[in-house]
Amino acid sequence: MSEYKLKIACIGAGYVGGPTMSVIAQNCPHIKVTVLDLNPKLIAAWNSSDLPIYEPGLEEVVFAARGKNLFFTTEIDAGLVEADIIFVSVNTPTKTHGIGAGSASNIKNVEACARNIAKVCKTPKIIVEKSTVPVKTGETIARILSTSDVKFSVLNNPEFLAEGTAIADLQAPSRVLIGGSDDAAVQKLVDVYANWVPREQIITTNLWSSELSKLVANAVLAQRISSINSISALCEATNANVDEVAKAVGMDYRIGKYFLRSSVGFGGSCFQKDILNLVYLCESYGLHEVAEYWRQVVKMNDYQKKRFAMRMIRAMFNTITGKKLTLLGFAFKKDTGDVRETAAAYVSKYLLDERANVTVYDPKVSEEEMFKELAYTLNVKEETYPGLKKMITITNTDVYAAAKDSHCLAIMTEWDEFKTLDYEKLYDSMVKPAFIFDGRNILDHAALKKIGFEVHAIGKILE
Repeated sequence: MSEYKLKIACIGAGYVGGPTMSVIAQNCPHIKVTVLDLNPKLIAAWNSSDLPIYEPGLEEVVFAARGKNLFFTTEIDAGLVEADIIFVSVNTPTKTHGIGAGSASNIKNVEACARNIAKVCKTPKIIVEKSTVPVKTGETIARILSTSDVKFSVLNNPEFLAEGTAIADLQAPSRVLIGGSDDAAVQKLVDVYANWVPREQIITTNLWSSELSKLVANAVLAQRISSINSISALCEATNANVDEVAKAVGMDYRIGKYFLRSSVGFGGSCFQKDILNLVYLCESYGLHEVAEYWRQVVKMNDYQKKRFAMRMIRAMFNTITGKKLTLLGFAFKKDTGDVRETAAAYVSKYLLDERANVTVYDPKVSEEEMFKELAYTLNVKEETYPGLKKMITITNTDVYAAAKDSHCLAIMTEWDEFKTLDYEKLYDSMVKPAFIFDGRNILDHAALKKIGFEVHAIGKILE
């Protein structure tokens, strides 16, 4: 198509920008969509047959639109200049130093984007915050853009997709939220989504409500996980069954069944970062009791990960030094290769601290990504753990080889394939007694005990 009715650019080709823009392009063939990123390796992957992100359904969407009205390029300035709408979808990591370290988001990447837009764009644009940002970031962007003589409108359009179901979430979203004060700009973005999203599911608010809604949505979901995980500890102490408790509680329509599944703990790029962002926001306004309330959600999650690792160590006779332990899964959830803030990394660190030999099997996580996460989040790297690459290894190919001569298996990610493995074959190849620690409560524990495993599950005492 030589003529497009609208041109969209997105700065950032990551887990949000890439899939979101691909779905927009597929549903809007009359709109040119260009994804921009400084990383040539990342852009090359988006232009190849081996996409940089694993997400069910993503390949079909990208391949259907790429080269027609969907483009990936490192030519950022050119992409910005021709766009009518510019999405900003860059990383906003938690600050590691300075004011707000450990809780506030670092918006330097967002600010850099705003300054570059103001520098290169000489015609009016609609700027859309797609990154999860602190409340009032839109005001910061607007102030930077106001240094230009060009009229810019700033909107907020947070993503509510879940990794593993991102394409389904984008194709049939529960809601699309657009915040802004420029009615014409808001309507223009509404019209884009209205190509495939029912109008009644497109919510418009002021900018600040939109920014805050994203943080609150993730905080409340994480709160539910931490709530049931706190009860799992009580269940183990009282010989209750956390699955039975969750089912009984979830049948109350006022509560509902979702996000009441106990586990080794939540991970991913959003939940912890957004809760800590909310904590910092509350503290900034002097709402210290509110801040402490939300901080406890993160504390409970940290407690659950440590509790799981300590249970493994205690069960294996209080020593795992030199023992081979096999973790099944390293991604923070199934159907994604994302390892950011994954519970498996934290558990691995506890095991490595005891000088265990850890073998990981995950069908989608690469060695590079595993070691990057261990180093970035937990400072687990060769300098701090000499011989690290011999202490922990990962494979994507043969789960049975990974488990051979292991003292235990620990389910860290709820990959469907783990439910159908030949556990008798696994048991036969392991050191006895052979232990299973089900960190996701996805296995048939009675059947495993019958095989001969000593089974430990979250929130259950198995007789």
